[in-house]
Amino acid sequence: MFATIITITYNAEQWIERTLKSVLMQTDKDYEYLIIDGASADSTMDIVRRYEPLFEERMKHISEPDEGLYYAMNKGLQAATGDFVWFMNAGDEIYTPDTLRQIKEAYAKRANNNTPLPDILYGKALTADATGKTIGEYHKTAPKHLTRNDMLNGLVVCHQAMLVRRDIAPLYDTAYRITADYDWVIRLTEKTENNLYIDDYLCRFLTDGLSQRRYKQSWKERFRVMHRHFGLLLTLKSHLIIAAQYLHRRL
Repeated sequence: MFATIITITYNAEQWIERTLKSVLMQTDKDYEYLIIDGASADSTMDIVRRYEPLFEERMKHISEPDEGLYYAMNKGLQAATGDFVWFMNAGDEIYTPDTLRQIKEAYAKRANNNTPLPDILYGKALTADATGKTIGEYHKTAPKHLTRNDMLNGLVVCHQAMLVRRDIAPLYDTAYRITADYDWVIRLTEKTENNLYIDDYLCRFLTDGLSQRRYKQSWKERFRVMHRHFGLLLTLKSHLIIAAQYLHRRL
């Protein structure tokens, strides 16, 4: 099986349906779909169960209390069986019905060229608001050759626009409450530079996330992540550059 698509949900009745539809509509069916729900108190799981038969046994779901987003994501990683894992959380959407097929074709082309197979498949992303309306492009530009040092510029690849080979994917560090995905990608790029850029949009992701609503805490955690991986001097230099870029965008 090529991919395990993982959706984390909690009281997401407002937007879970558009995520379900974007996965269901994929023309390439070589995937399993995991829904990891944190015991939602609204109709989220009712909606999931209504869609379940349409996935023809490709969907599995768990709904039980957990300790937060990254605990749930770890649960998804541990349950996954596909060659690659791809997080598409509640409110996010795969870009088009042909996106998974396009990704697989790019991977197969690399395999046919007798070159080392990529460990990370990644591309571009669009952002969307709570209603599903497209806002624009992800504020970071994905580099054509993703390496560890690119992470000095922040999370340059949207988390929902990357598929990671399951057998190298570490668990998320739950000591971080908001930016564990950033730490996760740094740890991945420390393992490999054999990554494949797909020059197209792979997702439309919901911007109403934790890091958007708790921006100050997100910055503090990101500083801790960078300090851990890159040391104090590079971290300070990088934050000055990022802050200047942020202020320039606001002006």
